[in-house]
Amino acid sequence: MTTNTKNTTGTTGTTGTTGTDMTVLVTGATGRVGRRVVESAEAAGLTVRAASRSGAVRFDWTDRSTWADALRGADAAHLAYLPDVGAPGAAETVGAFARAAVGAGVRRLTLLSARGEDQAHATEQAVRDSGAEWTVVRASWFAQNLSEGPLLDGMRGGELVFPAGEVLEPFIDARDIGDVVVAALTGGDRFTGRTLDLTGPRLLSFRQAVAEVAAAAGREMTYVPVSAREYGAALAGFGVPAEEVEFLIELFETNLDGRNAKLSEGVREALGRDPRDFADFAREQAEAGTWKC
Repeated sequence: MTTNTKNTTGTTGTTGTTGTDMTVLVTGATGRVGRRVVESAEAAGLTVRAASRSGAVRFDWTDRSTWADALRGADAAHLAYLPDVGAPGAAETVGAFARAAVGAGVRRLTLLSARGEDQAHATEQAVRDSGAEWTVVRASWFAQNLSEGPLLDGMRGGELVFPAGEVLEPFIDARDIGDVVVAALTGGDRFTGRTLDLTGPRLLSFRQAVAEVAAAAGREMTYVPVSAREYGAALAGFGVPAEEVEFLIELFETNLDGRNAKLSEGVREALGRDPRDFADFAREQAEAGTWKC
């Protein structure tokens, strides 16, 4: 493993830079989780290199010429692969970047992965094999998927069309994921070489989640379940590439089959507190006007 020559004082740990004496590269820094990792890291006193395709620290998974500059000076890195950690080619690309990070002196890596997503296992293994001190963070469905990103327009329009049936999901607040990532990066050896399973505190169907949002927002909203194939056809109609559509259909058919309908203690173990409740997320976002027409 490449040795980092930076000051290594900090919290308990046998190797690497720990505690607040750390510069962290955050990939996907403008995303739903990445933004929260940046916020949590800055609140913890870390030096943050917030990387994205259009940010001050430019980083693009598909453009390897951006990798070296993004890694320069970093002690640790948080990896969030787009479009999905289990997508075709993810393992090869993330593995190559993880090895490049170790070669550049980065000691610690966290990987954002998906709970119950078998397609992501190869990417997780690529990070484990990189030579870094690694932590895999497997998260359940983000509450913020209903307040940001491609599902927001439907929510604002009063109708969520989605291929989740009546399956129960332990929605997690992305802020909790960000806090756990920072705990893993700064916790010395405590989380090194571990896979953390993160959920929210309650199981909700998507129908129930939409109903809670509607109640908080004081307006009518409906949930319309469709098949994964129907949803894929709609995505194709919006111009999503065929390969990505087929991957998403497979992902929805497997990941939303009920395998994740159980709670974990991952957030409490990492942070010493309960995860944030979906009702609090819904109230806060409604007060902010997120779902106004």
